[in-house]
Amino acid sequence: MQLFSIPNLLTGLNLLSGTMAIISSLSGRIDWAPFFLVLAAIFDFLDGLAARLLKKTSPLGKQLDSLADMVSFGVAPGIMMMVVMVVCIQVDGPFFHDHFASHVHYLMQNWVNSLFYQVPNSMDASIQFMPLVALFIPFIAMFRLGKFNLDERQTDSFIGVPTPLATLFFCFYPLALWMEFDALITYKSQLTLLFNVYFVAGVIVLISLLMVAEIPLFSLKFKHFKWTGNQVRYIFLSSAFILLIIFTVWAIPLIFLLQICLSIFENKMIKPKVHEI
Repeated sequence: MQLFSIPNLLTGLNLLSGTMAIISSLSGRIDWAPFFLVLAAIFDFLDGLAARLLKKTSPLGKQLDSLADMVSFGVAPGIMMMVVMVVCIQVDGPFFHDHFASHVHYLMQNWVNSLFYQVPNSMDASIQFMPLVALFIPFIAMFRLGKFNLDERQTDSFIGVPTPLATLFFCFYPLALWMEFDALITYKSQLTLLFNVYFVAGVIVLISLLMVAEIPLFSLKFKHFKWTGNQVRYIFLSSAFILLIIFTVWAIPLIFLLQICLSIFENKMIKPKVHEI
């Protein structure tokens, strides 16, 4: 059994990227955390690709991949969204700093002091437990990853939203907060609903439950690069690229919905025709 193979080392880089996302989030740098999570997703894609190209697939690699994914696409987005919810509690309130990261750090200090040390501050005691709802993400991700390892239906596709896709969706929130920071200060009422802490809590629960829902989704694993058999994948990748160029960070939830809609289309229209042939 080869321990430090190239695919396994790439899996390790996935884990380290997720760990950096956790450190960044807890430091108040939720503007950095999404980039580490995207990096983790890239390494997650590359380790599987390298294993297939080098013919280094192994039971050890599968276990290491799940362990790394639990950190990068379970714990890390949970911690990141916990910090996001701390910020969202104060969306309707005053912003004390001109710099986004320093403002997040200030709010995190308030939350920690209020929750763990009962220090009176601007954090309302009745709502201080709300950010812990974000821990529902790693809780459900554990079941999702465990199920994936044993479910033989998910060798070439997914049943339920995969953890990297859910994490991509969650990255929208810190990036949108970061990019719209000035607008939130100046025009709070226009964006308040989207960043309302109760609304965000509902989104977290919904997306987490979709990870274990019996919804068939296509994967981005290419067995070959011909058009036939990969139509949906090519349409998704080209559409996602166009959406990112046009809408930047606001394209993230659209890409998430696009994969779900294309998966429904594939299962209702394309696969039945293939079986008929």
